[in-house]
Amino acid sequence: MQMPNFTEKFSDNLSRLPAVDTVAAIELKDKSGAQAGKLENKPGQAGSVRVYHWLAQTFGAITPEAAQLGLEIYAEHTQDAIANPGKHPNIDRLFAIKTAEQTLQVNVRS
Repeated sequence: MQMPNFTEKFSDNLSRLPAVDTVAAIELKDKSGAQAGKLENKPGQAGSVRVYHWLAQTFGAITPEAAQLGLEIYAEHTQDAIANPGKHPNIDRLFAIKTAEQTLQVNVRS
């Protein structure tokens, strides 16, 4: 699998991911099928939709490995999330996935 060369700047990393103009929302499901989160393609969440969509396309789900790469993609925002727990819930979720070694399935809504 060919990975883009990610940098230490989120906006640069985001530009390396495919557009998700046709995606309205992403629903995350845990192993029991219960909803574990929802990201809507709207201002304030559109970048996260793009990241999570690409991770799901690349890894088949949001796995611990996908979460680690997602944290790298978020770049400077990952450091801000560490310093300010709760400020970046979509990044916090990736930390939780990685720490708990869980996998979330992704349902894409158009």
